[in-house]
Amino acid sequence: MKKYGLIGYPLKHSFSKGYFNEKFASEGIDAEYVNFEIPRIEEFREIIDKNPNLCGLNVTIPYKEKVIPFLDGLSDNASKIGAINVIKIERQKKGKIKLIGYNSDIVGFMESIQPLLLPHHKKALILGTGGASKAVYHGLKELGIEGLYVSRTPKEGCITYTEISENLMKEYTVIVNCTPLGMYPKVDECPEIPYQWITSDHLLYDLLYNPNTTLFMKKGEAQGAVTKNGLEMLLLQAFAAWEIWQR
Repeated sequence: MKKYGLIGYPLKHSFSKGYFNEKFASEGIDAEYVNFEIPRIEEFREIIDKNPNLCGLNVTIPYKEKVIPFLDGLSDNASKIGAINVIKIERQKKGKIKLIGYNSDIVGFMESIQPLLLPHHKKALILGTGGASKAVYHGLKELGIEGLYVSRTPKEGCITYTEISENLMKEYTVIVNCTPLGMYPKVDECPEIPYQWITSDHLLYDLLYNPNTTLFMKKGEAQGAVTKNGLEMLLLQAFAAWEIWQR
C-alpha cells in the first residue's frame, strides 16, 4: 500500500488526512494518508527513512521554508517563491531517494481569488510573512497585483500594522490574511488593521477556513467589503498536490 502524509506542528485540525483518505476510499486507491506531527524539522529525515512506501508529503506550518535544506531540488515555482507545501518522493535504483519540493499553494490561491478581482484591485496588503504569504505574494504578482507585506515587527520589505494609514487603505483594496489569527478555537481574534477604513471597494481574503466566517471577514463585511475564506484554495491546492504525486 502506498503512503502519503502531512508534516507540520501542531496538526490537530488537519484537513488533508480526512480529505485524502476519503478520496482513496471512494476511488478505490490502494493508499493511506497519515499525519506526521513533528516538533522539530530535524525529525523529517527519520520520517523518510522509516516509511519505505511513502510517495509524497504535504507540508504545513511551520515547515514550508524550514524543510527546503533537506530536499534535493525545487520546482521553478517553488524556487521563485522560497516556500513549499508539497514534496514528491522519487525512489530510484539501489534504494536512492530524491526529494523534490513544489508549491501548490500558489495554484490554489490564484484560481480561488481570480474570479473576485475587479479592475480597481491593483494593490494588496499581505498580512503575515510566513511560507503561505510568499505564495500569495507571487500569486498576486502573476495576476498583476502589487503586494505589500505587513508584519507585527519591523522587517526589511515590510510595513508594520501601526503604519497602515487611511490613505494606504484607500490605495490597497485587496487584503489577504496569511496569519493564524482567528483560527478555531481562538475565533475572537483578528489581525489589527484599521477596519473603519474598509469600504465596498475592498476584497478581504482569509486563508483560514475554520471557522467558515472569521472575525476578520465579519469586520470586513460590516463595512461592505467582499470576503472569502480559504476553503476553496485548500481544495484546489490538494488537487494540484495529487497531480504532482502522480506524474
